[in-house]
Amino acid sequence: MGKKKAPKKRKWFGKQRRRLRTWMRRAAIWGVSLTILAVLLFSVINPPITWTMISEKRRLGQIDRQWVKMDGIAPVMARSVVAAEDANFCLHWGFDVEAIRAAIDGGGARGASTITQQVAKNVYLWQGRSWVRKAMETVLTPLVEIVWSKRRILEVYLNVAEFDEGVFGVEAAARHYFGVGPESLSAVQAARLAAVLPSPKSRSASNPTAYVRGRAAAALDGAETIRRDGRASCFED
Repeated sequence: MGKKKAPKKRKWFGKQRRRLRTWMRRAAIWGVSLTILAVLLFSVINPPITWTMISEKRRLGQIDRQWVKMDGIAPVMARSVVAAEDANFCLHWGFDVEAIRAAIDGGGARGASTITQQVAKNVYLWQGRSWVRKAMETVLTPLVEIVWSKRRILEVYLNVAEFDEGVFGVEAAARHYFGVGPESLSAVQAARLAAVLPSPKSRSASNPTAYVRGRAAAALDGAETIRRDGRASCFED
């Protein structure tokens, strides 16, 4: 009897393995399709909310955020953020290889995330450090670069980045810190906003520490540099 049951058991296990492989293939196809759809969707539709916003709203009770188009943001603000966070934004395809090498040579003390990587993380993923999240970010980043324009990537970044606790986007940040609209930001104000990134909870644009002042001064100089040398051309009219 035992010899007769063994083939049936092997047949049953083989059938279950085939079902599992079929399910995994379908799940992978659906996952890839939904990912591509999400990237395509937000290339033309503004992301309504992010996981970070949801988390902060639960913690604080409310958040401050108002979407503004790139045409409504002072050009110096866009240049300042690029200068501070990703000076080679117009030159790379989502990953700055030189910055990654510099980070490795520096023992990992400095960050190497590009603005595109931060957008992929902020819009589609969650905060925190894990290999799973990093792997998903690595897949999403080149997709965003392929589908979105550089101007769109920067517009989304400026509207979803957190500039203070519960203050998301440059429109809310400009009012919160300086009482002006994003279109009226001065070069110094723009540089200070850029200087609080990517650690808004420990930095202030209106009451800057010496460290923030130093970052702001570098962003101010960098914004003018990338304007002159053409590294702002991909997101400016």
